[in-house]
Amino acid sequence: MISTNIRCGLRAVVAAIALLASACVAPEPSEAPTEGVAIPPNVIYILADDLGYGDLGAYGQELIATPNLDRLAAEGLVFTQHYAGSTVCAPSRAVLMAGLHTGHTVIRGNREVQPEGQHPIPDSRVTLAERLKALGYQTAAIGKWGLGAPETEGVPTRQGFDYFFGYNDQREAHSYYPDHLWRNEAWVDLNDNREGARGTYSHDLLVEDTLRYVREAGDEPFFLYLPFTIPHAGLDVPEDSMAPYLGRFDETLWEGQRRYITQATPRAAFAGMVSRLDRDVGRIVDQIDELGLAERTLVIFTSDNGPHQEAGADPVFFGSGGGLRGIKRDLYEGGIRVPMIARWPGTVAAGTTTDHVSAFWDVTPTMLELAGAPPAGGLDGVSFAPTLLNEPQQRHEYLYWEFHERGGKQAVRMGDWKAVRLNVEEDPAGPVELYDLSTDPTEARDVAGEHPDVVARMVDVMREAHAPSDLFPFPGDQP
Repeated sequence: MISTNIRCGLRAVVAAIALLASACVAPEPSEAPTEGVAIPPNVIYILADDLGYGDLGAYGQELIATPNLDRLAAEGLVFTQHYAGSTVCAPSRAVLMAGLHTGHTVIRGNREVQPEGQHPIPDSRVTLAERLKALGYQTAAIGKWGLGAPETEGVPTRQGFDYFFGYNDQREAHSYYPDHLWRNEAWVDLNDNREGARGTYSHDLLVEDTLRYVREAGDEPFFLYLPFTIPHAGLDVPEDSMAPYLGRFDETLWEGQRRYITQATPRAAFAGMVSRLDRDVGRIVDQIDELGLAERTLVIFTSDNGPHQEAGADPVFFGSGGGLRGIKRDLYEGGIRVPMIARWPGTVAAGTTTDHVSAFWDVTPTMLELAGAPPAGGLDGVSFAPTLLNEPQQRHEYLYWEFHERGGKQAVRMGDWKAVRLNVEEDPAGPVELYDLSTDPTEARDVAGEHPDVVARMVDVMREAHAPSDLFPFPGDQP
């Protein structure tokens, strides 16, 4: 179970590591940075897929080795109360790109498009990439997109990215040996993965392309968005990453087929995937340092939502939720609270932690502030740049989520209060659960009956924060 004083525990972990390491449519973007601002940093934003709050050593993981991410934490700032945009893939990414929470984004759930892709974010949406590109940034995305099918307005190169390589379709990303990826808007044929052959592990291609991009980047600042696919289902990883864990978790081994039938060893496969991700984050950071870019490059590492239990994944066994209640597709803390580490040598203090409450919709205003741009109107986010710079920080009045699967859900965090409403589609005025996270971070005791005034305020926020949506409606939404 997570400690009531989780912040102090995490500070102790990070300190030890340090010692060992010695509104729906946003306005148009600004055209130029304000005067007198320091050189804008390069930004590398690494987004893991379904990595839980407790899956890293810096956040208490004991069964999976994550030395490179733990080093990143020791050299940077650990956020203990950072939240994903949603509890599944597409809406979480839509929130990140828009700077709007799921009560205001267009994409509020996973919506498939056949034969490949997801419902597109509209051309009218001004994305984070478009804003940074207007400020002189080179922009690239390498990994999993999931916000617009091929040949639609939602593809990355039509949403502000100069370059894209990876999966267009998050459904295709369930396989780590696909028959194709995309480069910009062109199909890349992976011939060695055809007809059941398993030649090229897609994550490795993404990492090699990342290293190439950083190597070849020019003098202009770059924004490199890396929505990597692991450790999302299916659980699958080359044996060199899985081997250290084989036999450790009392799993049945299929002799001669370990690399190919990883379902026989799902725990070892999951641990191996996290280890491979850790290894490759280390390679990226090492390259930044070797190229002399460390002091002008902000690296952020986080995850798109809580841990999953698909394809044999076992978040309970690994403590992937860090003791928090819930997993992916829940709006309890375990489904939406995610690790976040920020490293920027010489600017962000090493070996530090913060309990500042932040979320994905804060990334856009943060990046704009760091780039020297004036604040943008019409966003839900609050810049956490002051927290990175150890300056006084504005706080949110509240955070809001809505989720359009499993009967519909809403959640609000306001200070230490957390409210959750389930079965919204059946009963939009249904009961609200209330938890005091300061004394009950695992959301074990519903205190709604003891605080009717707080519940009433939370209900008001749920109503005010939800803008009607034709694509993802709740009962009562007007067409």
